[in-house]
Amino acid sequence: MNLLAGIWGPLPLLLLWATPRVASSWWYMGAVGSSRVMCDNVPGLVSRQRQLCRRHPEAMLSIGRGVAAWTAECQHQFRRHRWDCSALERGQRLLGRVLLRSSRESAFVHAISSAGVVFAITRACSQGELKSCSCDPKKKGSAKDSKGHFDWGGCSDNIDYGVKFARAFVDAKERKGKDARALMNLHNNRAGRKAVKRFLKQECKCHGVSGSCTLRTCWLAMADFRKTGDYLWKKYNGAIQVVMNQDGTGFTVANKRFKKPTKNDLVYFESSPDYCIRDRDVDNTSDEAFLCRSES
Repeated sequence: MNLLAGIWGPLPLLLLWATPRVASSWWYMGAVGSSRVMCDNVPGLVSRQRQLCRRHPEAMLSIGRGVAAWTAECQHQFRRHRWDCSALERGQRLLGRVLLRSSRESAFVHAISSAGVVFAITRACSQGELKSCSCDPKKKGSAKDSKGHFDWGGCSDNIDYGVKFARAFVDAKERKGKDARALMNLHNNRAGRKAVKRFLKQECKCHGVSGSCTLRTCWLAMADFRKTGDYLWKKYNGAIQVVMNQDGTGFTVANKRFKKPTKNDLVYFESSPDYCIRDRDVDNTSDEAFLCRSES
């Protein structure tokens, strides 16, 4: 079965890359067919990811949509940058070269991709597309906020399930590694998940005579993914360069003048390369192509 066959028509951003070190191969998700065919043909998945793939095939389709969403957001945020995420569409070798370096660009990609899974799975839960989840079951009964009492109603986005699933699936590959890069990726994956949850907002509908709001029904809803992208873009610009601590269990700042990174910050080890490089094999042609844009 052709791995490229998408249930929603062609999604050119779904098949991204797989290099020996960077192969976060869940970025290939978007295939269709039986869960076993799909899961067995995505190269590089670790055993835990294959288990989740077979157990939740409908969730894998949601992840495929999430891949399309975060790659588009990545390209939007880097649209005036020398590396503008265009390598996501150009093939595995080019993007692999970018992400082999533990740079702030790699930190952003891991954060935004992890956030994309949270967003996609949570949205699918609310829309009744997944058998394993639905609306947030904890948002029932009455509650109180600064405006007074209200009743939980409607369908609150089940962000906790989205975060839990994303952590289990996305982090599985990194948890098999004990090296510095694995710890960096885990940190940035978590920052991406937290970014989505940061913009969960309470929405309410008023009930009463002429909209007097004597009664309110409220629910929790995720903000548009652009808010997450904008927030992570700011974190990218303020990313903190780190080095491993002496016992190899965490980070310390590379420059003591800078603050210690929080769980919301992006971290990286290596400075960014010069993205104005030429390659004769872009798109399998013999023509030279520049993999950058001039800074605006």
